[in-house]
Amino acid sequence: MDVNQIRGLSGGVNQGRVRNHNERLLLSILQRHGGLPGVVLARRMGLSPPAISTILRNLEGEGILRRGEPTRGKIGKPSIPMELNPDGILSLGLKVGRRSADLLLLDFGGAVRAQFHTTYDYPLPDTIFGFLEQGLTDIMQSLDADTQSRVCGIGIAAPFELWKWNNLTGIAAERFQSWKDIDFAEQVAQFSDLPVFMLNDATAACQAELLYGHGKEFRDYAYFFIGSFVGGGIVLNHTVFGGNQGNAGALGSMRTTGPLGESQQLIDVASLHLLEARLIEVGLNPDLLWRLPQDWSTLTRYVDPWIGQTAQELAKASLSVCSVFDFEAIVIDGAFPHEVREELVKRVRRYLVNQDTRGLIVPKIEAGSIGVNAREIGAASSPIFSQFLLDANAGLSAM
Repeated sequence: MDVNQIRGLSGGVNQGRVRNHNERLLLSILQRHGGLPGVVLARRMGLSPPAISTILRNLEGEGILRRGEPTRGKIGKPSIPMELNPDGILSLGLKVGRRSADLLLLDFGGAVRAQFHTTYDYPLPDTIFGFLEQGLTDIMQSLDADTQSRVCGIGIAAPFELWKWNNLTGIAAERFQSWKDIDFAEQVAQFSDLPVFMLNDATAACQAELLYGHGKEFRDYAYFFIGSFVGGGIVLNHTVFGGNQGNAGALGSMRTTGPLGESQQLIDVASLHLLEARLIEVGLNPDLLWRLPQDWSTLTRYVDPWIGQTAQELAKASLSVCSVFDFEAIVIDGAFPHEVREELVKRVRRYLVNQDTRGLIVPKIEAGSIGVNAREIGAASSPIFSQFLLDANAGLSAM
C-alpha cells in the first residue's frame, strides 16, 4: 500500500469544532463517574436543565454520547442516564520501549480494540516507524469508513532523551544517536495525516491509571512505573501534571545511595534492566521478560531478590516524594505480571514501617491496575484527553 492510500485511511474527528469548556467538563464527569442523567449533570455543573439538554443532544447527535439503560423503581418517569459511546471516539497509541514496542487502538470507553507487538535488541528509528506504518495500515484497513473517521489521533509514549539509552558502538551507535534529531510528528506525517501527541512513557502510564484504573480513587498521588527503567508521574486535582517543560514526575532521576555510599539515581537500583542483567549473568535468556502474555513463574529464584531491593528503594523514594507534596497515595505499577506487582507493593508497605517518617504524612501504598499495557494505553488516551476532556491543571502549567 502506498503513502497516499494510507493517508486516505486517516481519521477525521480531530477536524471537528473545538470543544468548549462545558462540553469537556461534561465528558470528563461521565468518563470519571460513568453514565448519569441530565438532571444530575446539571446540578454538578451548575447549569440549567435546558442548557444541559442542548449539550447532551448535540453530543448524542455526533455519536459521542449514547443513552444508557433506564433506571426504574422511583416515582415518575424512568431516569435515562447518558454515557460515553465507546464507538464515538477512537485513538491510536504507540509505546517505544527499550526491548519492545506496542501499537494499539483504544475506544472512548478505554477498551483495547486491536494491538500489535514487536521485540528487538534496540529501538532503532527505521524499526519503530516501519512498525508504526505497517500497524497503522493494518488497523485502519480493518475499520469501516465511519469508524475510521472517528480516530482522532496518534499518541506516542517514549522515554525522555531516548538517544542516551544505548551501549552500542560503531554504525549502530550512530544510527541510535539519530533519535536526537528526529521529530516524531514529521516522521509520522510522511504516511499519515492524523495529529501526533508526544509524551513521556511513564507519564503516559500515569495517565492510563488515572483515566481507567485505581487512580480515579485519589485526588493527588505520585505514580511509579517500572519498565526497563523506572519512571513516574504526578497527579494533582485528578489530572496528570506535566509541569512547565513536560518533565514533572521524573521520579527515576531521584537520588539514592549505592552500596559503597556513591550517589546514584533510582533508575540504577529499581529498574527491570537489573533483573535482565542478572538473567544474562547466569546464562538465561532475558527475552522472557518482554514476551506477551507474561509468565515469570520459572524465574522466581531471580525475581524475588529483585523485588526485595526494588521495594526498599521505592519505600525510601515514596517518602522523599511526600516531603515535597503531601500526596495521599503512592501508586505502583510496572511491565510485569500482576502477582509480581502485588508482592512488590506488599513489601514496600512493609519496609515503609521502619523508615524515618518524622514531619511527614505517610501515604497509602497502592497497586496500579493497568499493568504491562499502561504506557501504550496512556499514549492512546492523550489525543482523546487533549481534544475532548478537561485539564484541571491547565492554568497551573501555563503560569
